[in-house]
Amino acid sequence: MTLRVRRAAPADGPALLELVTALADYEKLPPPDAHACERLLRDGFGPAPRYELLLGELDGRPVAYALYFFTYSSFLARPTLFLEDLFVLPDARRHGVGGALLRALAEAALAADCGRMEWAALTWNRLAIDFYERLGAKALEEWRTFRLEGPGIAALAGRI
Repeated sequence: MTLRVRRAAPADGPALLELVTALADYEKLPPPDAHACERLLRDGFGPAPRYELLLGELDGRPVAYALYFFTYSSFLARPTLFLEDLFVLPDARRHGVGGALLRALAEAALAADCGRMEWAALTWNRLAIDFYERLGAKALEEWRTFRLEGPGIAALAGRI
C-alpha cells in the first residue's frame, strides 16, 4: 500500500465531511448537521481559514485526517500546535497512517517555531492513548478541560 500525507485542498471537502462523520460514529456522537458542514468547509477552505488540515491517503484513498490550529503560550512565548482531531478509519489502521500524520504535524510545529503540541483524547479511547504514549506523549493529569457551549456562552456574555 502507498501511504501519503498531504495538505487538504478545497476539492477534498467531501472527503473531509465523510471522515468527520466517521469520527462522530466512532465516538457515538451526532455528526455535524448541514449548517455545521457548510461552516466546516468555509472555515477550512474559505478566504480566511480558521484551521489547517492534513489528509492521510492509502493508495490514493482518503482514510484519515488531522485538523489543527495554532494557539499561543504566554509562558513559553511561542506558539502551540493544537490538534483538534486526528482520526484514521478503522479499516485503515495499522498501516502507519496515524504515525505519518503526527510526524507531519511535528514538522509543521517545528516550521512554526512551536514550543509544544497539545491535544486531547477521550478517557475511554485506550487505543489512542496507548498510541500517543508509545510516541512519547504524556497525559497531563493535573489539567482539567473545561467547556462552555451555546447558551452558556451567551449567558456569560450577558445576552440572556
